[in-house]
Amino acid sequence: MKIFLKTEDEIDLMRKANQLVSKTLVEVAKHIKPGVTTLQLDKIAEEYIRDNGAVPTFKNYPNPFGEPFPASLCTSVNDVVVHGIPDDKTILKDGDIISVDCGALLEGFNGDSCYTFCVGEVAPDTRNLLKTTKEALYKGIENATAGKHLGDIGSSIQEHCEEEGYGVVRELTGHGIGKSMHEEPKVPNYGHRGNGIMLKAGMCIAIEPMITMGDRKIYMMPDRWTIRTTDGKPAAHFEHTIVIRRGRSEILSSFEEIEHLEQTRN
Repeated sequence: MKIFLKTEDEIDLMRKANQLVSKTLVEVAKHIKPGVTTLQLDKIAEEYIRDNGAVPTFKNYPNPFGEPFPASLCTSVNDVVVHGIPDDKTILKDGDIISVDCGALLEGFNGDSCYTFCVGEVAPDTRNLLKTTKEALYKGIENATAGKHLGDIGSSIQEHCEEEGYGVVRELTGHGIGKSMHEEPKVPNYGHRGNGIMLKAGMCIAIEPMITMGDRKIYMMPDRWTIRTTDGKPAAHFEHTIVIRRGRSEILSSFEEIEHLEQTRN
């Protein structure tokens, strides 16, 4: 397992890429409402990324079968956990939730972040799933500091979500990130404290809890990308890219503008 520690200059570039991803999610968020298709959201994101001198990393990214992803965003609605493909048939409706996962390559380094949005009026139990998943992300980040272990991140996420009765997806994980979108190590959302590799200052990782309302079991659709919950219940997905530091690690992406936008709508 080869893990690349980043220099401060490289971290600066990582920060720029992640801030662009965060701003792209804000642009997408402005258009999330009933009647909008996921393909429309994808076009907004791709145009914004390219206008800012970057490339959408997800576009043409191969799956394990060697098949390229056809879009710039992953748009995962309701019971789709991850890797939903934007199209003109998926029309958002009142009460839906949509996870928008975005990646961009800027000046040789990658940004990666995801946020799950409410479409109109969403049921309170679904809102609680989103709230708990986002809280779990930050609990994972609190435990992602130099000297701790990967298991400290996963166990803090798992404990927080399972206390609420939610399922923690096992088959999909966070990951290292840098010049490549997916680097070592894998970052599971479950585990035991003190287990796994020790975290070192300069490691950049994407932490991304994928949490289900019901059973944690998932399956892949025939398109060999879309991952859904087996029981058809909704799933939430939040992701930040961070750099491991001593003491308190630094979040390179940001939800600040998205949350401000959500508050002005409510």
